[in-house]
Amino acid sequence: MDFIVSALDYLLGIPFLGWGHEIGFIYKGLLLLVALLVFTAYVLLADRKIWAAVQVRKGPNVVGPFGLLQSFADLLKFVFKEPVIPAGADKVVFLLAPLVTVLLALAAWAVVPLDKGWALANINVGILYIFAISSLGVYGIIMAGWASNSKYPFLGALRSAAQMVSYEVSIGFVIVTVLLCVGSLNLTDIVTAQTQMGLAYMLHVPQLAFLNWFWLPLFPMFIIFFISALAETNRPPFDLPEAESELVAGFMVEYSSAPYMMFMLGEYVAIILMCALTTILFLGGWASPLDFAPFSWVPGVIWFMLKLCFVFFMFAMVKAFVPRYRYDQLMRIGWKVFLPISLFMVIVVAFVLQLTGWGWHGGVA
Repeated sequence: MDFIVSALDYLLGIPFLGWGHEIGFIYKGLLLLVALLVFTAYVLLADRKIWAAVQVRKGPNVVGPFGLLQSFADLLKFVFKEPVIPAGADKVVFLLAPLVTVLLALAAWAVVPLDKGWALANINVGILYIFAISSLGVYGIIMAGWASNSKYPFLGALRSAAQMVSYEVSIGFVIVTVLLCVGSLNLTDIVTAQTQMGLAYMLHVPQLAFLNWFWLPLFPMFIIFFISALAETNRPPFDLPEAESELVAGFMVEYSSAPYMMFMLGEYVAIILMCALTTILFLGGWASPLDFAPFSWVPGVIWFMLKLCFVFFMFAMVKAFVPRYRYDQLMRIGWKVFLPISLFMVIVVAFVLQLTGWGWHGGVA
């Protein structure tokens, strides 16, 4: 197997009519895409299993051993069902909306580092790229609500636009506090900074690496980011754009078969992206929580995936036991609670860094 991988790397590194580098980039992109889609299928299964366990039932357990093939059976069902388009809908925009949603969700993963050097594009403005792509995700929902030519989808689209704008402000301020500590927009630098500075170094116990991660000094922002990520991705208890109780299914009510599946795929890929971003910003990315053997022997990508799965488990638990908020409560939390706290924390972090000289600047703590 190692020989095959080495041979592929060698062949992809040979310029073939000037396309060697481009072919290698496409190869890596396809590998990331396939791995992400398979992982999303099992994340969806885990979400259903966790919800079932909280409600003391089994969940999907028929298709394959322990229900492990349930997501793939659902995929086949959606693919082979006939898509139904409302007679009064704008057909082009109606079909374009789910495509926009899923493409934007997948495109954001191009800059996510799963380990040191494991990013498809390690650009210096990676966090800005992700923030911009996630902000554009609302357009797919607005297009779906408008093109459906129905009152429920349109109301769900309006809710989504207001909700995402409200909580993106808080997420932006949270990211600013992390960037103040790091001094870089590069996602790899953010992880590296959490291995070279922090409370563990101040206490002279560098082996306790988890004390260096930003979840501890920026704990209020960690909580705000986690809750805002739920609202940003339309996760319960903030799933007001698709609230079944009063909007039937919100902006997706007129969708069926493959277009509906694409919306759900885009939503879950965006959820996993927020879990990955939480891992990078606050949980040390691929860094080991304890910097001594045997923990330091574990590959970084394994630590990254374990942390990501832990954050998603918390997402799933919130869905299982927190009741849905009213829309006025959702807006009040975003504008009257999270915005003042996050703005205050930006001022406090900037003041402390200026006063003490702490921070990470290209490897200097």
